Amino acid sequence: MDKALQTMIDNMPEKTGKSLQEWKKLLKAKAYAKHSEAMNFLKKEHGVTHGFANTIVLLSKDEGDSPEDLVATQYQGKESLLPIYEKLIATVKKFGSDVVITPKKSTVSLIRKKQFALIKPATKTRIDLGLKLVGKEETDRLGNSGPFGSMCTHRVQLTESSEVDEQLEGWLKEAYEKAT
Repeated sequence: MDKALQTMIDNMPEKTGKSLQEWKKLLKAKAYAKHSEAMNFLKKEHGVTHGFANTIVLLSKDEGDSPEDLVATQYQGKESLLPIYEKLIATVKKFGSDVVITPKKSTVSLIRKKQFALIKPATKTRIDLGLKLVGKEETDRLGNSGPFGSMCTHRVQLTESSEVDEQLEGWLKEAYEKAT
């Protein structure tokens, strides 16, 4: 760690009212998906200057969190969605040993050679499953990608585990097979 950064961390309690560990704990409880959201929170709600806010957010990234911790944080307050998530994971694991499950702060990427799906607890009652199915027609159930933008071509909204059915498994399998 460079000297200037260490000095900033050492001065943090005096200049911001909290230690780095206290700020990290506060930001983790809020679980901001974007750097800018966390910055705005620190600046507007706590009067932290831009430089300190940026340093706090950068040093609060989830580098040390295990994949299990990241998933647990995503589903905090949304525990009723875990059976849907677990059924999706069990489904893709059947496709082959080359499926890589990569939890991030707010989503879980499903990757073969390329990402083929994305799981996101969108609300307290719904998971959005993004799929990469280039050229596939949209249907009432297989909608446009919505908030996933270019990361996925389609989105399926799931509110119960029974919706992880044969049709959905077929779409997941198709996305998996195209991710080479």
